Amino acid sequence: MADSPYSDLDRPPLSQEALTRALVRPGGLWTSVTVVEETGSTNADLAAAVREGATPAADEGAVLVAELQTAGRGRLGRSWTTPPRSALMFSMVLRPGVPPPRIGWLPLLTGLATATAVRRLAETDVRLKWPNDLLIGERKLAGILAERVETAVIVGVGLNVSLHGDELPVETATSLAEEKAACLDRDPLLRAVLREFEAHYRDWVAADGDPEASGLRSAYLTASATVGTEVRVDLPGGGTLTGPATDVDENGCLIVRADGREHALSAGDVVHVRRDES
Repeated sequence: MADSPYSDLDRPPLSQEALTRALVRPGGLWTSVTVVEETGSTNADLAAAVREGATPAADEGAVLVAELQTAGRGRLGRSWTTPPRSALMFSMVLRPGVPPPRIGWLPLLTGLATATAVRRLAETDVRLKWPNDLLIGERKLAGILAERVETAVIVGVGLNVSLHGDELPVETATSLAEEKAACLDRDPLLRAVLREFEAHYRDWVAADGDPEASGLRSAYLTASATVGTEVRVDLPGGGTLTGPATDVDENGCLIVRADGREHALSAGDVVHVRRDES
């Protein structure tokens, strides 16, 4: 962008070769890392590869990274665009052999891994908003989109790195640069996220998707900004629930106490309600 204060040196390109050397190894989860200059949506590209049976792009552990996404999507079809090389935008092909009801934990696992890695490298207090946002305070730092495609699950991550205020897609967003984070280098950030994800994913799959036995649930709850908070949930079919979020169950559903009983929600738009809003 002509009026951006960031030069190409401030936003260096990612190296496919370096990432492949660092992440792809015999017996590891990651089987290929592809970096493209521009695409519409990394999730859509990998979904197409899965439907076509293309290899290695359809194999479990395939990772597609885009320097620029022109048709990036969040939940509910919301668009999410950023300047070239200002964010980490990548998708993964996963084929977890766990009971179908437990697949709901996959985007939560991705959020936990991303938040843990970013917290360690960037030295920022990143928290998780159910089901798929990463927050600093109440501002959105990253989003996750998980989609079933045939026998696979495509999980995409969009993490704002070097964007400044005028470049953020919405007023309620933030970036590592805006938060004066200790690390704005996308290469080590991506490596850390994928390594953290692999560790959690292997434990979760080995436990047959059980979030308790794998330690996933307790780690998620520790990092959650939603559980223990008063929330308003706009339900997919219409209607609203307001009450305290008390837990996340074995299938990744948010438990909200409202109308005198507990509701297990597998989807919904969550708003954290501040005391002065209640």
